[in-house]
Amino acid sequence: MRKISEILRLHFGAHLSHRQVAAAVNLSVGGVNKYIKAATGAGIGWPLPPGVDETGLENALFPKPATPRSYAQPDYGLIHQELKRKGVTLALLWEEYRETCVGQAYKYTQFCFHYQQYRARLKRSMRQIHRAGEKLFVDYSGDGVKIVDRETGEFRLAQIFVAVLGASHYTYAEATESQKLPDWIGSHVRAFQFFGCVPEIWVPDNLRSGVTHASYYDPELNPTYANLAEHYGGVVIPARPKKPRDKAPVEAGVLLVQRWITAKLRNRTFFSLHELNAAIGELLTPLNNRPFQKNREETRRSLFEKLDRPAMKALPVDAFEYAEWKKLKVHIDYHVEVPPCYYSAPHSLVGLQMDVRVSAATVEIFHKGKRVASHARHFKHGHFETVREHMPKAHQKHMEWTPGRFLNWAAAIGTSTCKVIRHYLEERPHPETAYRTCLGLLHLAKKYGNDRLEAACGRGLAMGQVRRRNIESILQSGLDRAPAPATKEPSPPLPTHDNVRGPGYYH
Repeated sequence: MRKISEILRLHFGAHLSHRQVAAAVNLSVGGVNKYIKAATGAGIGWPLPPGVDETGLENALFPKPATPRSYAQPDYGLIHQELKRKGVTLALLWEEYRETCVGQAYKYTQFCFHYQQYRARLKRSMRQIHRAGEKLFVDYSGDGVKIVDRETGEFRLAQIFVAVLGASHYTYAEATESQKLPDWIGSHVRAFQFFGCVPEIWVPDNLRSGVTHASYYDPELNPTYANLAEHYGGVVIPARPKKPRDKAPVEAGVLLVQRWITAKLRNRTFFSLHELNAAIGELLTPLNNRPFQKNREETRRSLFEKLDRPAMKALPVDAFEYAEWKKLKVHIDYHVEVPPCYYSAPHSLVGLQMDVRVSAATVEIFHKGKRVASHARHFKHGHFETVREHMPKAHQKHMEWTPGRFLNWAAAIGTSTCKVIRHYLEERPHPETAYRTCLGLLHLAKKYGNDRLEAACGRGLAMGQVRRRNIESILQSGLDRAPAPATKEPSPPLPTHDNVRGPGYYH
């Protein structure tokens, strides 16, 4: 108001032009013109009328309306929840608010301003806006629950898996034996069954079972976990390393489970995982039905039914088949080893590394993303599962590996070694499946020498123990260097005597 008084003095008292006044008070010409026009309209010149101070001057130049305009206050809590729905924007919500409160609605700028003020008052963990049905946050609780062995009294710690939906904070929890891959995958499957639907994006921590290589820019997923996401039509976006805010909902969910589930179970003794999970399930329902502190009318369950469930995808018809992936090399016998058995691959892939998918029922071999072999899984130790078409017709890729070459190699070492190799080749339905065993035996000569290997094979033949590990055990113990056991002379025949009954007595 002092500057306005100076403008009036310079214009009405000193008779300066508007431009001169603007330069003197460091104000725009338009601003000077506005204040002079307001003073002229109010009948005020210079000097000011007696008794008019700065407050009186302000009221004279800028009179306030007789009745201040009243605005209808929007429901900012409802606006915050509606923004979680797909496609909903502040502009759309303002249009609906303006239509409902005709004549009393804020302008769009003020509407956004007041909503931002409301959101700023919320907790930091709620500042992220998660679209309905969009994200599922998963993690393990740091505190385990004891399970006691009835017979020994020893206990082990069960791990607590927690899954939280981003929009509604609807929570699932269960106990597992460990955080290893089978338990990690199984917990996800049971969580989706609990929800009855599947979200678009899964946000795990950088657990090794889910993320084999944690990276800020390019994380690498475990192949089994990636298959699970593909089966359910989801996308895995791991939280950034050392960025807990990326998974803030599950951090809050873990704390909630610790306070309202594991803390309540602290004085109970559990003897099985099933018993513990039954107790967790009983406490999970009231947890999801508890009203929020900020909005006592809403619960996690009610928000889930209203927001998340309608926006999430249905469960697939087929159940997920758990399988692990391994990188295995095709050996010279064109088989890969999945303990305790061996499975064939096309002979042209000998020496190359394959991606092998191992489930409870099948073993599938992939080369550059294409399946090249599939076998029923077996568990008999040393079993060879061989497809005849995988065998080379003319040994194109490894023609030098033939039964004749192994026999010639063994004959150069000694007769006993040759007999053992011949035994290996003849006891298998396909000699090629014995190549690896033959190589293992013949390579012992590099460590122990030809003479010792020949002696060990001779000792093994004498004892009837010719498996490769038997021969290696003889070499390791130095039994091949020990003299052969002396042959016992036959006992003399018993003398003829009346008291000796003889074999005829028993007929």
